[in-house]
Amino acid sequence: MDLLRFITAGSVDDGKSTLIGRLLYDSKSIMIDQLEAIEKQSKNKEQGEIDLALLTDGLRAEREQGITIDVAYKYFSTPKRKFIIADAPGHIQYTRNMVTGASTADLAIILIDARNGVVEQTRRHSIIASLLNIPHVVVAINKMDLVDYSQDVYNNIVIDYAEVAKSLGLKDVTYIPISAVFGDNIVDKSEKLAWYEGPTLLTFLEEVEVQKDINLTDARFPVQYVIRPQTDDLHDYRGYAGKIISGIYKKGDAVTVQPSGVTSRISAIEINGKQVEEAFAPQSVVLHLEDDIDISRGDLIVKSDNQPKTAQELEVLLCWMDNKPLVPGNSYLLQINSRVVKSKVKEIEYRLDVNTLQKQTGVTSAALNDVIKATIKTASPIAYDAYQQLRENGGAILIDETSRVTVGACMIQ
Repeated sequence: MDLLRFITAGSVDDGKSTLIGRLLYDSKSIMIDQLEAIEKQSKNKEQGEIDLALLTDGLRAEREQGITIDVAYKYFSTPKRKFIIADAPGHIQYTRNMVTGASTADLAIILIDARNGVVEQTRRHSIIASLLNIPHVVVAINKMDLVDYSQDVYNNIVIDYAEVAKSLGLKDVTYIPISAVFGDNIVDKSEKLAWYEGPTLLTFLEEVEVQKDINLTDARFPVQYVIRPQTDDLHDYRGYAGKIISGIYKKGDAVTVQPSGVTSRISAIEINGKQVEEAFAPQSVVLHLEDDIDISRGDLIVKSDNQPKTAQELEVLLCWMDNKPLVPGNSYLLQINSRVVKSKVKEIEYRLDVNTLQKQTGVTSAALNDVIKATIKTASPIAYDAYQQLRENGGAILIDETSRVTVGACMIQ
C-alpha cells in the first residue's frame, strides 16, 4: 500500500483542523478513547455536535488562543492508501512551520473560506507551495453551507484562484467544494452540491497518482552506511547501504562516486538480503561495486552518464527558522541527504516577500520566518541538483554547530 503525504494550509478560521478531524472521523480513524475525550471537551455538545477541530489542536494553550500554532502530524489509512497529514498554521509568523510541513509533501490542500474568497494568506500559501515544488494542489472551497451551497460563489473563486495558479506556475490544481463541519464532499458525495460532478476529497486523495511524480531518470543514491562485517564468512564483503532517492540502478551499470569523481561498476544489488538485477526509487538497497574504492557516508553514487552538479559555492533560497538572526559570515553545518559539511553564509542577495514575491535588496540579516536568496560556501564539494528539477537532491538544511538545532531550510537554485 502506497503512502500520500499532504499538508493543509489556509487562513485562520478557514477550518483546517475541522477538515482534518472530519477526514479522521468519517474514515473511522479515531480511537474510541479519543472520541470520548473530544465529546467531553466539545464546545458544540449542547447542539449534539462534536468539535472535530479538537482532534488536531493537541495543546490546551493553543486552543485557548483559538489558533493552531505548530505543525500537527496525523496518520490514518483507508483500504486504498496510507496518509500522513501536516496541519500548518495560517499566520505569516509561522512561515517556517509551513515550510517544514510542506518540504516532504506530495500534495497541498489549500483551504478557502467560501465567504471570503482568495485572500492574501491564500496567495502566500500558494507561493510557498510553488517554491517548494509540491506536485499537486487541491483548492478546498470550504464553508459552502454558509453561502447556501452556491455554484456561482464556487465558480467565481475558481476563476480568481486560476489566475494565482497561472502566475505561480502551479500545474496540477483540483477544485473541490466542501463543508467540513457537515461533511459535505469530504468522504461522501453531498446532495446539496449535486451540481459538482468531481470526486469527493477523500476519493481524490485515495486516487491521485504519486508514483508518476518519482523521478526515474536521474539516478541518485546517497550512501547512508558502509557495511563491512569483516567476519570469517564475509571477510571481503563491502556493501553500501541507503535509499535510492531517484532513478533506476542495474547490475553492470557504470557509476561515479561524487564528489570524488571515482568510477566503477555495480557488481551486485541486494534488497532484504537477496540479490536482484535492478532497483529503483524509493527502494532501500545495498549496492556492491567491482572496485575496492574509498566511499563513506554522505557520498553520492550516480550513473556515469547522468551527473549532478558539484560545487563548493551554492546559491540557495533559504527559509530562516531560528530566533537568532542570520548574519553573513556566520558558520553552520550544511546537510544534504546524508552528507554533512561545514559551511559559511557568504552573502544575502535579497529577501523575498512571500505575500507578493517582491525582492527586497540591501538586506544585511535574516530574521525568523524570512525567506532569502543567499550564497553559501562549503568547506568541501557538494554534489547536488537544482531543487526545482529534483527535490530529493536539491533540498538541504543548515544546522547550528553548537546546539545542533536546524536553523534553516535551503532550496538549492
